[in-house]
Amino acid sequence: MASEFSITDFHIPIGEWVSAAVDWIQDNFTGVLDGISDAIKFIVDNFEDGLLGIPPVLLALIIILIAAWRVSWRFGIFAFVSMALIFGMGIWDETISTLALVIGSSVLALVIGIPIGIAMARKDMVEAVVRPVLDFMQTMPPFVYLIPAAIFFGLGKVPGAIATLVFAMPPAVRLTNLGIRQVSEEHVEAGRAFGCTDRQLLLKVQLPLAMPSIMAGVNQTIMLALSMVVIASMIGAGGLGNTVLTGIQRLDVGLGFEGGLGVVLLAILLDRITQSVGTRKPGVSLRMRLKKVLGKG
Repeated sequence: MASEFSITDFHIPIGEWVSAAVDWIQDNFTGVLDGISDAIKFIVDNFEDGLLGIPPVLLALIIILIAAWRVSWRFGIFAFVSMALIFGMGIWDETISTLALVIGSSVLALVIGIPIGIAMARKDMVEAVVRPVLDFMQTMPPFVYLIPAAIFFGLGKVPGAIATLVFAMPPAVRLTNLGIRQVSEEHVEAGRAFGCTDRQLLLKVQLPLAMPSIMAGVNQTIMLALSMVVIASMIGAGGLGNTVLTGIQRLDVGLGFEGGLGVVLLAILLDRITQSVGTRKPGVSLRMRLKKVLGKG
């Protein structure tokens, strides 16, 4: 007589398959992984060296002026108070390190994500393939991204930047796709009536009109990058995340609060400044812009 089936006998070895895939990638793509690591290290290190090379007071003044110019004089006062707090807490270098990692990761996420979003908007087949991948990326717990990043790239800023890039990319892809698809058919037909090629239609009509949505994606990408940078400190990304992590390890509430406050101030500054770029109104109508571009009176 056959033994009764138990639910414990049912097993799908997904973990073993993933481990085998990781081993295969490490054995066959070492050169590619090293190239990716070198490229990302070059970008992040240059951002950080460039920012740290600017005298701190001058860089703080630049940030304050940008905040006042792009948002309002009241927000400029907030930026001044934020800079004073960061200096006063002695976390300027950590803040700049975090800012460099956020900028580097966000730029890479946008360079990869926006073209994917454009491809999704132009081809329904691409959207059908990419959308489940984005769903998977956005529902995966952020700590899980640290595991493959650490396995493939070791510890330090590079795996932190890669984990941040992957985690922060989906909003840029989704909102670029959404923004282009929401451009009205009337605008598209007007562009075609003026003789636009597909390339001109994308660059001179669809992308400018979709810019508020795209900039919302940029804003969300930067915010997610900043949140992930703190988590990435667990694999040696450094910056303010390392200050928070040290505070947790030592049970030092004061140190942890200072690091967390630095993250909050940086997040507010980046959020409001990038939002201001996305809400700026175009000064030239679509019809006039098309006439100028295509040289038609």
